[in-house]
Formats: sequence, C-alpha cells, structure tokens
Amino acid sequence: MTAADPIQLPDDLRYLVIEGVIGVGKTTLARLIAERFNGRLILEAFEENPFLPRFYEDPERWAFHTQLSFLASRFRQQKQLLLRDLFCPFVVSDYAFDKDRIFARINLKGDELRLYETLYTLMEPNVPTPDLVVYLQSTPDRLLENIRKRGRPYEQRIERSYLEALCEAYDHYFFHYTKGPLLIVNAAQIDFVENPEDLEELIRQILERRRYGGITYFNPRPARMSK
Repeated sequence: MTAADPIQLPDDLRYLVIEGVIGVGKTTLARLIAERFNGRLILEAFEENPFLPRFYEDPERWAFHTQLSFLASRFRQQKQLLLRDLFCPFVVSDYAFDKDRIFARINLKGDELRLYETLYTLMEPNVPTPDLVVYLQSTPDRLLENIRKRGRPYEQRIERSYLEALCEAYDHYFFHYTKGPLLIVNAAQIDFVENPEDLEELIRQILERRRYGGITYFNPRPARMSK
C-alpha cells in the first residue's frame, strides 16, 4: 500500500479496541477512527463511576468500590456488543474488558482481590474478543503532560509513581497478549491530535496490521513529532 492509496476498512475488522494508560489519547483516537469509517463508538463510562474522584483522594479506602463499579459498567457495555448492529457493523472502543483486571491487580489485595477475581472469571467468557487491539504505549512524562492539558480536576492528583506502575502493568499484560492480533504503538513519538500526517500514518498502520497475527509494532521516527 502506497501513500497515495485510499485507506480501506478491512472486511474482517468488525471490532477494534484502542488501549493504553490514562492520558495516552485512546478516546481521541477511537473517536477519530469511528468518525472516519462511520463506526459505532463505545466509550468507557468513567463519568458514571461515583467512586472515581474519591479513589484519587483516598485510593486505599475507595479502590474496591471503584473497581467493582467499573467491572459492572464495563461488563454491561460489553454484553451489548454481542447484539450486532446490522446498520453499523464496525465498532470502535476506547477500552478492552481486560483492562479492568490490570487495574484491579494494582489497586486491590487480599480478600478484596480474591473476590474481584472470582467475579471477573465468571464474566470474562461472556464478552466479545476484539478483532484487533491497538496498544498506545507512552512514557510517564508524556502521560502527565497530557493529563495536565485536559484538566480533569480529580486526575491532577495522580502521582508519577502510580503512572509508572500502570505503564509497567500494561506492558506486562500486552507483551504477553494472545487473544488475537495486537499492534503496539510508540505513542510517545507521534502526535495524532495536532499532526494530520501522523494520524493518517497511524490509521494506515492499524488497518494494514489487521492482516497479521500475533504482536506487531509501530515505532514512528522522532522526526514526525509536532513542534
């Protein structure tokens, strides 16, 4: 495929997931792709979690409440995906159901983690598997910068150490991902929000990688970064 070729949506790409740590831009990219290809957009309903602001104030006290609320919300959304929309066969989501477990293993421990694992194990077989997952990988410094820019008050309490732990947990999970095709993108070296060329190249990479199995990588040249 050359730069002049039109970007076509593969027929076998029905369910695309964009994943990554807080502040990496997964929701923005999911919106842009859904708009480009007239897809159905599924966004994580984090604003509906009443415990999230309290979690950032006192993580130890509110972690279990926050995690169970997210688990229930995400499972409800994922079940809806099983009802195929004949008028909109392409679905783009800004999260994978698996991410819930990543956060739980960081934030929970002891009996709370064991109870969570029991519930997750019962739910997980009943959610759809993405045709392709795109993992936007970035650095804690870049994530902190993005978080400050978007200005959600409760997120300003996020500490660098917490982002470092999330980055490590995400890397460990996705470097061992086996459910289907996975594209890992070095998002610290690309600006698909401000640079239209970066966005076009990233979309091209995503749609081309669908034809490959296993894990593939996209490592943009640093020169592509916006000034």
